[in-house]
Amino acid sequence: MKVTSTPTSLPASSRLLSLDFFRGLTVAAMILVNNPGDWNHIYAPLEHASWHGWTPTDLIFPFFLFIVGVSITFALGQYVTGSAQAGRSVMLKIVKRSATLFLLGLFLNFFPKFDITTVRLPGVLQRIALVYLCCSMLFLKTTYRQQFSLVGIILVVYWLLMTLVPVPGVGFPNLEPESNLAAWFDRTILTPAHVYKPAKVWDPEGLLSTLPAIGTGLLGILTGTWLRSSRSAPEKIAWLFTVGCLTLLGGLCWNGFFPINKALWTSSYVLLAGGLAMLGLAICYWLIDVQQYRFGVMPFVAFGVNAITVFFLSGLIPRIMGLIHVTLPDGKEVGLRDYLYRSFIAPPFTDPRNASLAGAVTFVLIWFGILWWMYRKRVIIKV
Repeated sequence: MKVTSTPTSLPASSRLLSLDFFRGLTVAAMILVNNPGDWNHIYAPLEHASWHGWTPTDLIFPFFLFIVGVSITFALGQYVTGSAQAGRSVMLKIVKRSATLFLLGLFLNFFPKFDITTVRLPGVLQRIALVYLCCSMLFLKTTYRQQFSLVGIILVVYWLLMTLVPVPGVGFPNLEPESNLAAWFDRTILTPAHVYKPAKVWDPEGLLSTLPAIGTGLLGILTGTWLRSSRSAPEKIAWLFTVGCLTLLGGLCWNGFFPINKALWTSSYVLLAGGLAMLGLAICYWLIDVQQYRFGVMPFVAFGVNAITVFFLSGLIPRIMGLIHVTLPDGKEVGLRDYLYRSFIAPPFTDPRNASLAGAVTFVLIWFGILWWMYRKRVIIKV
């Protein structure tokens, strides 16, 4: 991890402001849904789908992995264009960054008990690390056409595995929460002690479902390569909209026999989220980089340039606050974060869902203040 002081903007040829904005918007949304004031009172769009289907919240993580793929092309593109060679030092940097991300995710899972016998091994940062590692290597070692083919192969192979391979101990393929092939894989390799505790015997960021998540990253790589091409801006945007709509349509059609499901990261889900991400990035690119629209953009850019930092700290700090106990007037002892919410945010609201949303928005705004100061001081923490 390295703290640097860098310019707040770079030439258009080396950095897309729209990509920083789209990343920041995604991370801000991730923080919003991960930190409600009260987990018992949440508006439906801010919750994950219970199993099959999707909500806006289900799009946030795949959007981020898609952005990881796009960012890889800008960070490593020089090594596949002939202007530089991807030598051993570049590979080591990729491995080092992946290991750092993975260890940061493990630390969040360990904190504060640090009990290796029950700690959850997978996680959001762990999946980002694995997708970044695999997609970076594939970007450097394969061609654009090979990457396109790999997306299709990954999604079809995963579909066949999940729908045709009999699940050991069950006897037939299925997509039920605790008896599908991915769940069997998680509890066999990771064991129930090291998976997502609410699910008990499977993990939403588990091992087998990381395979199609790599497909999401590859869709981002294909998109980033197209954006870095010498084509005109109108042509780039037109094709992004066209391909985005076709990808979205493909996901909706595939949903008929391989349901959209975030926990399983189904192939239809990859296409749905990937298509919507392409459309979202195309709109941002047209407005911000082509039309030079700036109103309301820079706050999210501040989130975008320190995305991993704010995600990690936004997960760590509430846990630290939970260790500080405060006694309420009724004698009940709660964590500091819960105390602040109950004392200063919730009282003005009659609807507990509005209060819970206000708590989440307050948390995001606090981080905006911190990140805006960092952005103005040109402080970027590179992981």
